[in-house]
Amino acid sequence: MSELKPIFNALLRSKAGALMLLFQIAITTAIVSNAAFIIYDRMTYLNQDTGYPEDEVFYFRVTSFAENADYNQQIELDETLLRNIPGVINAAHFTAVPLSGSGSSSGFSIVPAPEDGRSANAAYTMADHNAIDTLGVKLIAGRNFTEEDVVHTQNYDKLPTVAIVTKAWADELFPDEDPLGKTFYVGADPAKIIGIVEHMMSPWPNSSVAEKVVIFPMVNGTARQKFIVRAHASERAAIMRQVEDLLLQENNQRVITSLQGLDEAKAEYNASDTLMLRMLLVLIVVLVSVTALGIFGLTLFNISKRTKQIGTRRAIGARKSDIIRYFLLENTMVCVGGLVVGCIGAILVAQQLMQLYSLPALDYAYVAGTAVFVLLISLLAVIVPAKRAANISPSIATRSI
Repeated sequence: MSELKPIFNALLRSKAGALMLLFQIAITTAIVSNAAFIIYDRMTYLNQDTGYPEDEVFYFRVTSFAENADYNQQIELDETLLRNIPGVINAAHFTAVPLSGSGSSSGFSIVPAPEDGRSANAAYTMADHNAIDTLGVKLIAGRNFTEEDVVHTQNYDKLPTVAIVTKAWADELFPDEDPLGKTFYVGADPAKIIGIVEHMMSPWPNSSVAEKVVIFPMVNGTARQKFIVRAHASERAAIMRQVEDLLLQENNQRVITSLQGLDEAKAEYNASDTLMLRMLLVLIVVLVSVTALGIFGLTLFNISKRTKQIGTRRAIGARKSDIIRYFLLENTMVCVGGLVVGCIGAILVAQQLMQLYSLPALDYAYVAGTAVFVLLISLLAVIVPAKRAANISPSIATRSI
């Protein structure tokens, strides 16, 4: 400890380099701790369970050019055709595709409009009684749709009176009570909850309605349709290759587009998050590398300036370990100062990110972990030049006077 004061005085005599290194360590700590936390948060999001057997499900869109077509009848024909393909578990027409980033959402209330009451937003989709089996989601309460529940229409002259909902949405609209059998309202029209799904994602997994979905038993045929098919995972690719030809053989006045697996749709939706993760990883590696190189270079520079001092100390009996300890202590003093500033900066940056981008609150464990990591890197970076300084011969140092 008696060496601390001489080291501090030495730093004051050449404070420009020390200050630059201190701020470099502070910036690295502030950015790396936030970047590491964001990476963890995004990795958790990307690896979350969507509720679907993603490797079994695929979807496609159909655009018809036929005039005066009975689209509801065409949907029934197409569904039957798809279900008859060997390897297909089930298929259904949907108005929205999960995880695709495209769909519809609305607010639903416990009282009819225009009364004011508790409400909750949710994504919604319409499909027939094959919806649950096609999606492969788990029904944990109530019952599935029956054919009698399904409303077939082309002009919304009749609306369904029942619905299957996700548990997350049901718990929000009916807290502290069993939502099964409860009635909610779509505007002024009532719908009764007959089934609850344990977990399924909406078309927007990265949104406030990510786990809030309502399924209505309704088929409303239009010129643009979406079909979801669930097949055995090992046979999905082969089935996807033959879907277009089979449908066009049945009716060639239409085009098939967006044929895609659900896992592929999820990857496409999350492409920006994946790119951001890679960029943050590169940023962390670059910042830590630059900081380590900065410490290495500054230590070499100090050694070259203090050859006479080192030689004198070696001549009067200083051991090699004393020289190494000197530079380790000097680096640690600069590093600790940078880490203190960096930790404060990390917290301030995290607060701004929360306000501007609605990111979750920074876990301080990441700040502490980053500080320890940066300290270890700085010590490793200074060991090699410190050993080189310890090997300076006292006689050579004396001749350099």
